[in-house]
Amino acid sequence: MTGHTKQEPRLAGGEDASLRGKVAIVTGASRGIGAAIALELAQAGVDSVIVARDEAMLNSVAERARSFGTRVEVVAGDLRNVETVSWTIDRALAAFQKIDILVNNAGATTRGHFLELPDSDWEDGFGLKFFGAMRLCRAAWPTLVQTSGSVVNIAGAGGRTPDIYFAIGSPVNAALNSFSKFLAELGIRDGVRVNCINPGLVRTDRLTKRLTLESRERRIDPAEMEYQLSRELRIARIGEPEDIAALVRFVLSDRGRLLQGAAIDADAGLTKTL
Repeated sequence: MTGHTKQEPRLAGGEDASLRGKVAIVTGASRGIGAAIALELAQAGVDSVIVARDEAMLNSVAERARSFGTRVEVVAGDLRNVETVSWTIDRALAAFQKIDILVNNAGATTRGHFLELPDSDWEDGFGLKFFGAMRLCRAAWPTLVQTSGSVVNIAGAGGRTPDIYFAIGSPVNAALNSFSKFLAELGIRDGVRVNCINPGLVRTDRLTKRLTLESRERRIDPAEMEYQLSRELRIARIGEPEDIAALVRFVLSDRGRLLQGAAIDADAGLTKTL
C-alpha cells in the first residue's frame, strides 16, 4: 500500500485541535476583526499577545479570551513606532518563549478624494498597515522559522479592486498582498507558511460610521442604506468580524496546510476579476 494520510488531532465534536498550545501575536486586536481573531484563536487553545493602541479595549478583549483558559499578554502601543514592534516580540518571547503565529491586522486608511488627501494621511496609511506588518514579520521571522510557524496578513479587497474614494487604502492593501507573495516564497525555503486574506465590507465600527453618514446624506434608514450599498456593489451580504476570524483559524490550522502564498478574497463577491 503506497501513501500515508496523517490523522490530524481533533477536539471533541470533530474540530481541528492542531492549534492548541501555540502562541500567536495578533495586531489591531482591540476591536472589530482583530478582536474576533483573538477570541477565535483563544477558543482553539492558542495563547496570545494582542496589540493595539487602546489599552482599555485591549484589556477587555484579553479578559474575554482568558475565559477560554488561555494566557493573554497585552501590548498597548502604536506599531508605526519601531519600539512597539520590539516590545511586542520581547513580550511574546518573555512570556511564552516562542512565537508560532503572526496575524497582522492593524491599520486603517483615510477615505477621501485623491486631490484632498495630504501627505500625512498617506504616511499614516503605509506606516501602520504596511510598514508595521513588514517590521513585525522581519522581527518575528527567526523564531517563526524555529517553530515552523505561520503568518496571516489581513489586507483588503480594495487592494484587488481600487475604489475612487479609497486612494490610500487600495495601494496599501495591494502592497501588503504583494509583500505576502514575496514572503511566502521565502517561507517555502525557511519552513514558514504565509498567506493573505482580503476582507470586503465587514460590520466594524468603521463601516457602521460610513453607513450612518451615507444614510444621513441620502435621508434613509441605516438598514436601508446597508441594503442599497450591497445592491450597488453587487455583493451577497455584509460580512461579520467572526467570518474573517473563522477563516483565519482554518488557514492557520493543519486543515489549511496546502495554502502558501494564497490571497483569499473573503468579500461576498466584491472582487469581480480573476
